[in-house]
Amino acid sequence: MFDTGLPVGFPDLVGYRWSDNKIFFVEVKTKTGRLSPKQIIFHQHLMETNTIHGVARSTADALKIVEGGLVGYGYPV
Repeated sequence: MFDTGLPVGFPDLVGYRWSDNKIFFVEVKTKTGRLSPKQIIFHQHLMETNTIHGVARSTADALKIVEGGLVGYGYPV
């Protein structure tokens, strides 16, 4: 293991959409994977800032989040 320097709860993937100059975050989980409390806190902050982000349980989910500009996809309500 190594320390990336990122805070606990930071999503697995981060990227930039050149088409509209927006950043996005994707948390990758298995079909049964659960979010940690720190991941939920990070999600809440991203909701407050209306940032593109979501939980991807498949490649299709990740593409849906990024291409669709979805905010909060796959997180518990």
